[in-house]
This record gives sequence, structure tokens and C-alpha cells, in this order.
Amino acid sequence: MWPPNLPWKVRLFVTAFGFLTDASFRRNGSVNRRFINLIDFKISPSDKPVNGVTTSDITVDPSRNLWFRYFLPSAAEAGKKLPVTVYFHGGVNYRLAPEHRCPASYEDGVDVLKFLDENPPANADLTRCYIVGDSAGGNIAHHVTARAGEHNFTNLNIAGVIPIQPYFGGEERTESEIQLAGAPLVSVERTDWCWKAFLPEGSDRDHPAANVFGPKSSDVSGLKFPKSLVFMGGFDPLRDWQESYCEGLKGNGKEVKVVDYPNAMHSFYAFPDLPESTLFMRELQDFIYPQ
Repeated sequence: MWPPNLPWKVRLFVTAFGFLTDASFRRNGSVNRRFINLIDFKISPSDKPVNGVTTSDITVDPSRNLWFRYFLPSAAEAGKKLPVTVYFHGGVNYRLAPEHRCPASYEDGVDVLKFLDENPPANADLTRCYIVGDSAGGNIAHHVTARAGEHNFTNLNIAGVIPIQPYFGGEERTESEIQLAGAPLVSVERTDWCWKAFLPEGSDRDHPAANVFGPKSSDVSGLKFPKSLVFMGGFDPLRDWQESYCEGLKGNGKEVKVVDYPNAMHSFYAFPDLPESTLFMRELQDFIYPQ
């Protein structure tokens, strides 16, 4: 099911991307990395400003190819400290499943935070650190934040977490999964395949990595957890799981702001032509730079 008034260019891209993604998934649960790398475009870092931003790659642990791309606004004033966003999908180069199953990506994320704490960038105000992630990265953002709450940092303080249409699930089929089973990008068939590839061997979708507040999850009421900004979309099959996640946080005494776009599909933010994309950026700005 497609959102109304979706531009044909977006439909074409999403359809093609879905087809190519499916072609890289093997029936045995492995991924054709050679093929998927053809559509996973990578841009080299640049010390010359591109769209007002300079970039560099910083290695954390060469033994597992763990590194992150550092983005710095070229207009940043000398000596001025800026808030830090640690982004999953385009920021941290964490290990991928199925070659490296859960919790490898969570461990990599926490190790990047520890690295930043011990090696603060010159322009970084680490007391204003935000953990951000979209889709599967939203799942990682939650779990990295939860794990980081058990660590005593010297310089770094997580001021907020921003899961953008986070990838959560469970054994139960929700109403949104049933109604939007064949949705673009995250059809139920694709999400089931991804959970099997990501979760530890022998686990089902009620594993705490997928179903954060499910029957197999532990009590998180005493967990140190910052305020959250969670984005959802009405045409996302994962919407009901995201809503349950927000209710779980609230029920455990955590501060949550929910932004729900009724006509947004999964990954709407990747398409600047969509009106929700502009609204989304404003919400991010207001959360990170509160008035």
C-alpha cells in the first residue's frame, strides 16, 4: 500500500531499491555482499566543504573495521562548542548481520561513545550528545543508549535519543503489519528475513533486541535513559511496534515526545521532495537546539 500523492520518482526509486535488496538476500539467510555493495554507494570524506560541511573518517578499532565519519559545519566558529549527534546509518560503521549478529552492532555503538569520551573532538560539546538512528539504526540507537546508561563517562552525557521509525518487532502480528503487509521497503516478508539474519541463532522475534518491552525483556524502570524523540508514519508496517515502544518508555517513567506523520511511509526522510521531510528536519532542530 502506497501513501497518497506520492511522487512517481519516489515510487520508482523505492520499487527498484526493494527489488535490488531482495536480490541480495539469499534463502539460506546470507547476504550477497558483492551485489549489495554495488547499490550501497560510498562517498569519500572531504576536508574541503561540501554543502557547508567538512568530513573525515576516524578509526576506533581496526581489528573489526570500526570507524565513524566525522561531520563538522565549515561555518563553525573557532572555539565554539557544538552538540554532538552520533548517527546510525551514515555515521558509525558498525559490524553488519548476518556475518555479525546481535549484539555486535550494539557493542560497536557503545565503544564509539567510549572513544569519543576519551578523545573529544575540539569543537564537540559532549555534554550535549544525542544518539540518533533511522530504521534499523533506530533500534541500535535505543539499545546503545540503554547500554551506555550502565557506563560512567567522564566527559560524555547523552542528552537525548532520537529513534526515527525504529525497527522493532515481535511474534505477534500487529494490525499495521497485517494491513500494510506488502508495503514498500519493509514488507512483512522482508522484516521477517531481517530478524532471522540479525537475532542470535535460535531466537524468535520476542527476543529483547526486537521486542524491547515484550515477554522476554527485563525491567527497565530503573534504567538511566534520556528524553526521547520518536518519529512514526501512518504507512509504516512497523508503526504499531513503534507505538508500543513509546508506551513502554512512558510506562517506565521515561520522557517521550512522539511525532506521527499519517501519510508517511518507512524512510520518508530520505526523500526531500516529500513534505514530511521538511517538517522532520524542523522537529530535529527544535529537539537538539531547544529554545
